[in-house]
Amino acid sequence: MANNKSAKKRIQIAERNRLINKFYKSTVRTLTKKTIDNCEKYKKEPNDDNKILVKTSLDRAFSLIDKAVKKNVLHKNNGANKKSKINNFVKTTLISK
Repeated sequence: MANNKSAKKRIQIAERNRLINKFYKSTVRTLTKKTIDNCEKYKKEPNDDNKILVKTSLDRAFSLIDKAVKKNVLHKNNGANKKSKINNFVKTTLISK
């Protein structure tokens, strides 16, 4: 247990940062899954509404990954790999109708 004021404050800050990091990481996973699900929906029924859905979910995922990299939750190479994986999946889906 912490004995002085600065150590107690560091514990509080570490806990706050842990929760923020957890939020970003879980939301990135969720948006990735939603984007892949929307791609599957577009494969089954290729129309303009589903195409717009895929593109908007891709934009949201990219935006959140960039924010997580900016806040040092994810390493920049890790963020780039996640974006590349999602983008390749979307690209193959949209090209192969």
